[in-house]
Amino acid sequence: MVPRLDLTVTTQDRSEPAAATARIRAYGVQLDGTTGAFNAITDVAGVEVGYHSVIAGDGPLVAGAGPVRTGVTVVLPLGRDRVGRSVPAGWFSLNGNGEMTGTAWLDEVGALSLPVAITNTHAVGPVHRGVIDWAVARDPRLAQGWLLPVVAETWDGYLNDIFGDHVGPAQVAAALDSATGGPLAEGSVGGGAGMNCYGFKAGTGTASREVTVGSRSYTVGVLMQANFGSRSELVVTGHPIGRRLLQDNPMEDPGWLAPPGAGSCITIVATDAPLLPGQCKALARRVPLGLARTGTTGSHFSGDLFLAFSTANAGALDSTIGDAFAESGGATATRDDTAAPAGGPDAVRRLEFLAWGAMDPLYTGVVQAVEEAVLNALAASRTMVGRDGHRSPGFPADRLPDLLGQPGAPGPA
Repeated sequence: MVPRLDLTVTTQDRSEPAAATARIRAYGVQLDGTTGAFNAITDVAGVEVGYHSVIAGDGPLVAGAGPVRTGVTVVLPLGRDRVGRSVPAGWFSLNGNGEMTGTAWLDEVGALSLPVAITNTHAVGPVHRGVIDWAVARDPRLAQGWLLPVVAETWDGYLNDIFGDHVGPAQVAAALDSATGGPLAEGSVGGGAGMNCYGFKAGTGTASREVTVGSRSYTVGVLMQANFGSRSELVVTGHPIGRRLLQDNPMEDPGWLAPPGAGSCITIVATDAPLLPGQCKALARRVPLGLARTGTTGSHFSGDLFLAFSTANAGALDSTIGDAFAESGGATATRDDTAAPAGGPDAVRRLEFLAWGAMDPLYTGVVQAVEEAVLNALAASRTMVGRDGHRSPGFPADRLPDLLGQPGAPGPA
């Protein structure tokens, strides 16, 4: 039997103040668009995020025992109180060298009704089980139907004992129980604990934009698990600074198994604008344009998968056994009437949605927020040493004024 480490397990949520690490704007970087109050996906009303990180041990890798640098991140579109209620959703794959479960059902009905989880590549199965167990324990009525969670992954094997059983249902439950709105921690937290981007330590990043469509204002927020890009590609606000930072780049040592640029990127987009599922998919398709602003060309060895949802029209796309009984004139046995979506006994429902021709401000918000989320993930992280002494250097954010040709900018608050 492989010995297990006495793990130091930390649950990290927004109760750890975001100010504990600086964000990219703290270094004088100027970015386009108007942010929400928290500049986070949680600026979309109702969205909650939770983290659980597992960081323990040092030294040589003992498969199954550690060292461990991993975790899980969860996004609840309507918060904990409305798990099981659907929201319109769509997804997009820039490159399929990765995993995002539940996408066949998303394509079929365009609806998302459970928390989204992001973890490491080999923890997808246990995390999937964990989301189901937590949801049913919280609302036993969900056990009357079928549950198809969305669980996505990026690979943290450079720093982490990725073959070890370190993220499972208990860690998922801890992340879900900690989920909340408001400001969010970034960098080496949750599923991003062991992730890297552009040859630097990175992980979790978030940002938001306020947009105007006609006389109405909407919010677009993104949360990203950043684990992609080669050092030489990195661009910040149009400046190709990566080629000036090629020193101290151990992850791109020829002796390491992965080529430069390998990794993955998972991005979740949320908005309160009323959208059809196809319009959500259109938002997800804009994520690569924001990534490209930071320099990546999309490595074959990077699984880049994106999901977008709208918190409007909640429940209108619910797919329940009770609808089938109602259609045939039989008895219904689903959720209580107070939670039922709009519609009558003929099972007809209605959606409010933006005109397709009015979508451009939302597209702009996605691209701008994605660019900033990448930079926030880099700015928030610090140097980390993991398995076998593998070292991921922190991003030298304090050098940005010089690299960008700006006058001196303030450091972290």
